[in-house]
Amino acid sequence: MNLSFKKKYIIPVVASALLFIGSSFKDDFFEIAKQIEIFTTLFKELNTNYVDETNPGELMDTAIKGMLASLDPYTVYFNEQDVLRFKINNTGEYTGIGALITQKSGKLILREVYKNFPADKAGFKAGDEIIQIGDVLIADFKDDASQLLKGAKNTKIDIRYLRQGKINTSQIILDEVEIKSVPFFAKIDDKTGYIVLSRFNKKASNETKEALLELKKQGAERIVLDLRNNPGGLLNEAINICNLFVPKNEVIVTTKSINEKHNNTYKTSFEPVDLDIPLVIIVNDKSASASEIVSGALQDLDRAVIVGSRSFGKGLVQKPIDLTYNTQLKVTISRYFTPSGRCIQALDYAHKDKNGLATRTQATNYNSFKTRKGRTVYDGGGILPDVQLEEAKTSVIANALIKNDGIFNYATTYYYKNPNLGNQIPNFTNADFQDFKQFLKIQKISFDTETEESLKNTLAVAKKEAIDGAIVNEYNQLLAAIQKSENAQLDNNQDEIKDLILEEIIKRYQYQEGFYQYYMKTNSEIKKAVSILNDTAAYKNILKI
Repeated sequence: MNLSFKKKYIIPVVASALLFIGSSFKDDFFEIAKQIEIFTTLFKELNTNYVDETNPGELMDTAIKGMLASLDPYTVYFNEQDVLRFKINNTGEYTGIGALITQKSGKLILREVYKNFPADKAGFKAGDEIIQIGDVLIADFKDDASQLLKGAKNTKIDIRYLRQGKINTSQIILDEVEIKSVPFFAKIDDKTGYIVLSRFNKKASNETKEALLELKKQGAERIVLDLRNNPGGLLNEAINICNLFVPKNEVIVTTKSINEKHNNTYKTSFEPVDLDIPLVIIVNDKSASASEIVSGALQDLDRAVIVGSRSFGKGLVQKPIDLTYNTQLKVTISRYFTPSGRCIQALDYAHKDKNGLATRTQATNYNSFKTRKGRTVYDGGGILPDVQLEEAKTSVIANALIKNDGIFNYATTYYYKNPNLGNQIPNFTNADFQDFKQFLKIQKISFDTETEESLKNTLAVAKKEAIDGAIVNEYNQLLAAIQKSENAQLDNNQDEIKDLILEEIIKRYQYQEGFYQYYMKTNSEIKKAVSILNDTAAYKNILKI
């Protein structure tokens, strides 16, 4: 190639490309700087001129969260308090009272008390409503009141709480609390080990490995790994858990993004514990993220049989980025893909419907992929189990009863009516179920299914538009029909609801350990997992080995 050709053709092309890149960068930079300047000016003028006193911190918090809400629900801003909670979730360690707490409708409720931790030692029970912490009345405290129950070890906190209509007082002494990733493991029978993995914090793979080794030491020759209701967590922990069962240097997941630095391939990095032990993994619709990486990878590699119902469908990866003043941005940086090449993200946040909701990939648009041994698997909507179980799905009415605390509140009432059950497993009869239905009526607990809520929202809009009078009769008829159908669903799903009530009741007397001991022997999904493992031919046939 001669010099004149280079000067005439190549150099102008390269120069044009560099000019375009530089221009594009300048345009993006200018647009970002322009928007920041507009927002800064607006924020200053708003706080200076607004008719009432403003809280700049709250306004900014709302503005940031509103902006991020237009993206996906996993790209979030953490203020200082949020950062603390995020660290607790990832480490599993904090100094506090040792209880699961929810703040709902202005009430601070103890949902579960962990055995031998401060709340338990102070005599607190699930269902207690905390009404005052120190000098702070919960009704007057608008922020996250659970943060008032954290602090330095040995700090003494005076608490007033409501139990069964009576106000009580107690003092809790804060202590170190460890939330286990593996809250329970044991042998189901002489040859089958059972491991519950409830979250992917930084100790998840170590705890799973310890459980696996201990079960093998006790004689377990096959394993059931329960990932139901596990919302996920740390990506590297998911890879390390897969590594317990597959060789070193095996590709577990790849991530892809428009930002090249976030494109990565993640492989196992150490020698496995056991390459051959038969493995069944149980998932459900609340198994998400890292749970789906583990189940999806081991399904693609034909290393485990997946049992249950379709998983949640979260195929997005987040990265925490530290900001100023101890705040943080957790931002979605990429999509992840299982070894066969499938992304199991169910919702498309880039394309939203007329109501602003992300669209869901339809089953007709799923793409097929092949596992290592040629089995067909699909993308688009979570991990589809190799063995699907109808009973693994939660019915609409059961979900409503969980959401509106119907089951939780009934279990609280049952506990105080039957205080001396101890380690007995209550026989929850048909008469007890009728008592439960009566409880729902007396407490006026609404099911608030999506259908019922949609209808109520329609009436609310009609009232705003002053046309409710014209439709009120039809509204009442339709609401009555929906509620009649909901009541019928109670009976139609009686067995499922009775199981959920009994499981909640057992926790009140026997804590998590007693619950899992009962669950391990009675749950139908676990029984199915064991039956697959007991039938070597069936297990091998599913995996085509």
